[in-house]
Amino acid sequence: MAGVWRRAVLRGALQGALLRRFSTRHAEVRVAQLEGSHAGIAEIVMDRPHARNSLGRVFVSEFFHSVESLRHDSSVRVVIVRSAFPGVFCAGADLKERAKMTNSESALFVQDLRKLMSEVAALPMPTIAAVDGFALGGGLELALACDLRIAASSAKLGLIETTRGLLPGAGGSQRLPRLIGIGLAKELIFTGRQIDGAQAYNIGLVNEAVPQNENGDSAHHRALQLAEEILPQAPIAVRLAKLAMNRGIEVDITSGMAIEGMCYGLVIPTKDRTEGMLAFQEKRPPKYRGE
Repeated sequence: MAGVWRRAVLRGALQGALLRRFSTRHAEVRVAQLEGSHAGIAEIVMDRPHARNSLGRVFVSEFFHSVESLRHDSSVRVVIVRSAFPGVFCAGADLKERAKMTNSESALFVQDLRKLMSEVAALPMPTIAAVDGFALGGGLELALACDLRIAASSAKLGLIETTRGLLPGAGGSQRLPRLIGIGLAKELIFTGRQIDGAQAYNIGLVNEAVPQNENGDSAHHRALQLAEEILPQAPIAVRLAKLAMNRGIEVDITSGMAIEGMCYGLVIPTKDRTEGMLAFQEKRPPKYRGE
């Protein structure tokens, strides 16, 4: 009986230790809901400094959960994707972890990455990537999955997969040509070239390039300013405008016009549209509630 009791005590202690370890484990990706004047902005914060925010299994799983937690949150009007530490946005694949995978495991993991980028792109609210450092390979593909990109002038961006015997497999080879044109996209992917934020702005890869500050977070600050410009606008209209553009660009112009018409029709009966008309007539700022 004493032996049984001792084994039970040891088992309970082990389970308790595992639970404590799990509960105190550092989150590699987390969601931060901002408050005050930034209320309505949520941030997906990447925080895996020892591996430069590389796309490992735990990191990707937590990113999935972060995206899912925001998908149906009507209080969130803008999402910013950023790094918790300076110098790196996301360095791409976790090559040490990938080297331990079999070919089939690697193929399945890349499918998960592709799905993650699609889930980010499908978020209903506008998304902004704040690129304050290296965004390479899958890291740049993550930024491409966002609606808007702000980069520090000194940031380094590149789809470097061909230098590793690979090709962009998480949507980069499809999104980049649509953004900067097929010729430039082929040049960057074939060469695996890295460019800085200023060059990325010149070719239309990012919306804006800003000088880096002493804290290494100038792109994040500018992304917050951009998000603040979006916050006062009617959230349903903004979301439907995003839907109309994302779906319309995938089809011919006639079909795109039909999609736009359907989205416009969904805005007409909203309280926000009525509020917008009243605010205009009364010469005051509108107060949109997302209804």
